[in-house]
Amino acid sequence: MSKARKQVYLETSSKENSNLFEGREGLVYARVSSKSQETEGSGLQSQEDRCVNDLNLIKVPYLKTFSDSYSGGGDFMQRPAMREMLAYIDSYPYKKFVIIFDDIKRFARDTEFHFKLRKVFRDRDVPLRCLNYNFDDSPEGKFVETIFAAQGELERNQNRRQVIQKMKARLESGYWSFGSKRGYKMERKSAHGMISIPNKDGLKMLKPALEGFANGLFIRKIDVCKFLVEKGFWKKQLPEKYIDKLTMILIDPFYAGYIEYPAWEVSRRKGKHKGLISLETFDLIQKRLSNLDMGKRIRVDLKEDFPLRGLLVCGDCGGHLTASWSKGRRERYAYYFCQNKNCVNYRKSISKKIIEEQFDEYLKEVNLKKELSPLVQLVFNRMWGKGLNNIKQTQKDSAQKKIDLEHKISEITSLIISAKSETVKRIYEKQIEPIGKELEKLEIIPVKNTDLSIPYRTALYKATGLLENPYNIWKDLDLREQHDLFYFIFEGKLLYSKVNGYRTAKNSSVATIFENFVNQNSHDVEMAGFEPTCNS
Repeated sequence: MSKARKQVYLETSSKENSNLFEGREGLVYARVSSKSQETEGSGLQSQEDRCVNDLNLIKVPYLKTFSDSYSGGGDFMQRPAMREMLAYIDSYPYKKFVIIFDDIKRFARDTEFHFKLRKVFRDRDVPLRCLNYNFDDSPEGKFVETIFAAQGELERNQNRRQVIQKMKARLESGYWSFGSKRGYKMERKSAHGMISIPNKDGLKMLKPALEGFANGLFIRKIDVCKFLVEKGFWKKQLPEKYIDKLTMILIDPFYAGYIEYPAWEVSRRKGKHKGLISLETFDLIQKRLSNLDMGKRIRVDLKEDFPLRGLLVCGDCGGHLTASWSKGRRERYAYYFCQNKNCVNYRKSISKKIIEEQFDEYLKEVNLKKELSPLVQLVFNRMWGKGLNNIKQTQKDSAQKKIDLEHKISEITSLIISAKSETVKRIYEKQIEPIGKELEKLEIIPVKNTDLSIPYRTALYKATGLLENPYNIWKDLDLREQHDLFYFIFEGKLLYSKVNGYRTAKNSSVATIFENFVNQNSHDVEMAGFEPTCNS
């Protein structure tokens, strides 16, 4: 369409639509696809101002603006403001609205969804008004509208292709082309442009966390998450909520100084940024992850009927074993079975009684070597002593805080007595109340008056007993505690074969650490007594 014809088309008299908008209220829809557009001529405020002015010209009262910053075409229901606007219209079924926006490209940059969105508003009896386009339902008007919608989709796809090409070229050159990775910040350097630089959180928190997991200081992923939450790297949720995010960090070669993006066929290569860890440390992490067994997370739908569901994998295919009840002629039967359709034992039943009794017998044989008991006691004694020292220090701090609070109350009381104004006195009295509540919480119980030998012996028995004979502890736990204990005893899920039963499993990382320490340092192990070393 020529510029002259397009101008004539856009200048169609608004008188044709005067009856269409009568008795309606105006809703403005504004949309940008980047932050920079908010400050440029096509920003949200600019769009809103133009639309509101046009509503005044056609004498339609302005009611509300819905602003989107969603980028790209596709399903319009992915745009938050569009969903909000449709919900708003549906919440007032007896009101009449008109939607106004400044350019047809703000409406939809996808031909298919353009006309789907048009139908959504038509079904709600909501006419559309565009400042740079005049909607026309005639055959010629629909043809022109299709061209405009297709042109918007073409421009969007061309822009996307250009952006991807540029970003891919940056990735291939060793630069991360997306937003900042956690533990990094993006800075502009003259020789590189925008480049990833490790920030304080990355160097002080994430680096020791990754290295600690690689060398076994942190045995489980949850231990790493707890460390990072305690340090303030993550702050808003409990440690277990961050396991998936941690996993993505652990498998990402970016943190070892490498760039990789398989989705765009960018193979691994040395990056221009500085890694938080060495490649050797990254490889150690991958080896540890491969031994941790996928899917260790405890099921949330645990049932007493099948205590081993979620803990076993098929010895023939490696797929998960599930369990369920089967109804016979007279009674119901409980079975475990493999659910992998490609397995030779797919859905072949294994009696619940058999598989669980075999597990009990297997667990009875999982015992810590007797020569490790002194080392367990030694470590326990040291940790107990450390715990006592922490208690003493906490109580010492609390006692000093109590003195400070009492002194503060005394000072405020003196100010109340000397104050002449009742208003001032009330202000001072309000200050005393929270201090008094805090003081009530600081009830000091001296360690020397508490017999810690009894809880010590109980805790020592549980700790050594767990490693020496885990079955005795296992049978007294509830189902969720058993699943927690399982991953303390074993490195991963147990392999079970319908024909051969349980296959030999690796000991847990905890037991392995003790055994390796004894094997390598047997002459250095100092025998500790059975009472706490720090109980004075």
